[in-house]
Amino acid sequence: MRADEQGPAPAKLFSSVISGATDLIEAVSGELEKEFGLSDYSSPLMDFGYTDYYESEMGGALKRRLLAFERLVSPAELAGIKLFTNGVEGRYLTGDGRRKVNIDPGYLTLYNLIVASCKNYSHRVYLEKGVYAEVTLIFRDGEYRALDWTYPDYRGDMMRGVFREIRGRYAMELGRVKKGV
Repeated sequence: MRADEQGPAPAKLFSSVISGATDLIEAVSGELEKEFGLSDYSSPLMDFGYTDYYESEMGGALKRRLLAFERLVSPAELAGIKLFTNGVEGRYLTGDGRRKVNIDPGYLTLYNLIVASCKNYSHRVYLEKGVYAEVTLIFRDGEYRALDWTYPDYRGDMMRGVFREIRGRYAMELGRVKKGV
């Protein structure tokens, strides 16, 4: 079998959870762990002040937690994962239908960081069922590098540092997978 017929290496699943209610971030984090397995990285709560995009829907003083999960996933699972997280968001709507929480799943490989979206744009690739994938960061010369369309928060040193740490863990896990350990 040729190397390209074996499919891609398993990827490291992560999810960003944004809300103005820290108890909701905790509840949603638990739901994600129930679905995807235990997290092996959970960031402290971080202020989310890079954009006011979510303010009209979720209010101000937003916080973010980033989770990465122990279980590696096939990149082909991303559309289904995004649809699941959309379902979780839908369970936490206000009476007038606004979201109280935003959940953005993605995965990282040794080469890049991919984020799922249900919004099409020129730099996104359609997966299935209304879900698109975006290469948000690339890994080159020992660092995550932003692209023209990379969200401001993902461009920042803090987030790129978090993803670098998660990538280090992933590289060790991937080594164990390849050895069959």
